Amino acid sequence: MQMKVLLSIKPKYAQRILSGEKKYEFRKRIFTKNVKSVVIYSSTPEQLVIGEFTIGGIIHDSIETLWLETQRDAGISYEEFEKYFSGKDKGYAIIVSKFKKYSHPHSLSKLNVDTAPQSYRYIV
Repeated sequence: MQMKVLLSIKPKYAQRILSGEKKYEFRKRIFTKNVKSVVIYSSTPEQLVIGEFTIGGIIHDSIETLWLETQRDAGISYEEFEKYFSGKDKGYAIIVSKFKKYSHPHSLSKLNVDTAPQSYRYIV
């Protein structure tokens, strides 16, 4: 069975992933298990599971190098990037590969999940 991870993503960024504009999902921490795909939970105010994407790789580097490598398809401004990683020396960029928008977004309960993850949560 393929391991997936549920990520809480702000609605504006989640929509940019599904539109193809945002090709990287930035994280301060990354999974420790072998994960193949990400299920997108669009956080408040939407609060719905709206799609998923295959992980094309994960870049781990200094914040400066991470921005230089990803800025063209980051889907966020440098100011947003800098604010998110404030106080961090290194960060992660999950490469968004094949993405799929669900035709019928659903609640977390359909995944047997009670609350949205702060960072991520493993699901099967």
